Amino acid sequence: MTRILHLDASARPHSSSEGAFGSHTRRLSARFVQHWSALHPQDTVIYRDIGRHPPAPVSGEWIHAAFTPPGQRLPWMHEILGESDRLIGELLEADLIVAGVPMYNFNVPAQFKAWIDNIVRVGVTFGFDRKRDGEPYWPMLAESGKTAVVLSSRGDFGYDKGGRNAHMNHVEGSIASALSYIGITDLHSVAVEYDEFSDERLAASIASAEAKVEALAGQLSSCRA
Repeated sequence: MTRILHLDASARPHSSSEGAFGSHTRRLSARFVQHWSALHPQDTVIYRDIGRHPPAPVSGEWIHAAFTPPGQRLPWMHEILGESDRLIGELLEADLIVAGVPMYNFNVPAQFKAWIDNIVRVGVTFGFDRKRDGEPYWPMLAESGKTAVVLSSRGDFGYDKGGRNAHMNHVEGSIASALSYIGITDLHSVAVEYDEFSDERLAASIASAEAKVEALAGQLSSCRA
């Protein structure tokens, strides 16, 4: 049985399938999970709407607590790390992470960055030892077999590799860097473009992305069957 962690990071509360000004990434992530669940109804899904309910950003106190050895932490340290513990717990339980992450000003939304900052944590998802030979850092989830799917949207077009705006796309690359740092290297992505044009090109991009999402869900689910 596959355990899915479904994340939505869009500030828009509704899917674009429900009306104008809705979120394309919510639309794609819901479609992926629905298609997967139709193929494997026994699989479980944990849903977290970090767009509407973002994690608290990392603070100086959070850093102090995270870098204090667990056995030496004071009660306030356990409290301030509580949300991070819950988010990491969801991640550790998941086999597949499905994240709807729109492009905001060429990067991920602040809400999603807060999630990344809470789950990339020393001693829990990555290790650090100054005395270690060679690289002092290492990923702690490298043997977990997790897969990540990033479903994005862009106002303009040409953000994929080789495109006119590829050099300004810091969404998929930044997510891949953070997840690979903790040991999740199997990452797949699909995106909608032309959102700001709202013409036939957007409609075609949505249709293409939805088809790719369904194909990807089928492909990945068959690999885990």
